[in-house]
Amino acid sequence: MPFNYDQDFAHLDFRQHPERYRVGRGEQGVLLVQPYKGEILPHWRFKDAAAARESSAAIWKLFEDYLAAHDFVGADMARKFLQMGFTRARRYANHAGGKKYAGPVPADKKGQSGAHGRAELPRTAQPDPDKVEAAAIFKTKWDEAKVHPEYQRQKAAFEARYGK
Repeated sequence: MPFNYDQDFAHLDFRQHPERYRVGRGEQGVLLVQPYKGEILPHWRFKDAAAARESSAAIWKLFEDYLAAHDFVGADMARKFLQMGFTRARRYANHAGGKKYAGPVPADKKGQSGAHGRAELPRTAQPDPDKVEAAAIFKTKWDEAKVHPEYQRQKAAFEARYGK
């Protein structure tokens, strides 16, 4: 099942209702799903390699804690924040000011991934090496999270119980 953006995210506690969560694709729902967004977001920083090291370590600790508590939704959200650290650091490395596309996102497309018909802005001639390193730090942890045996086990059990 695809990620459902029509849920009442302002009032829905996914720890109490994991059956309402969908893994989705990529980073879907990462800034919506509570209480995890509130628990993970304060640790998420990607402005440079030093911030990325500290941030990815804190998020990895949360990832492991969620797995130990058999809280797959939390672990998956931590994985998504690691992924988003990589993608945002790469965006800031490749595009001045981190802006990848021209113009605003149409109202009916907010919360969805992709360019939505907007033109991609030109890349910087030379990517910012500190942000490239920050992206690599997050990418390493994101890759580790995706193949973590306990994450894989809990993901399979979650999808068997609730669907994809």
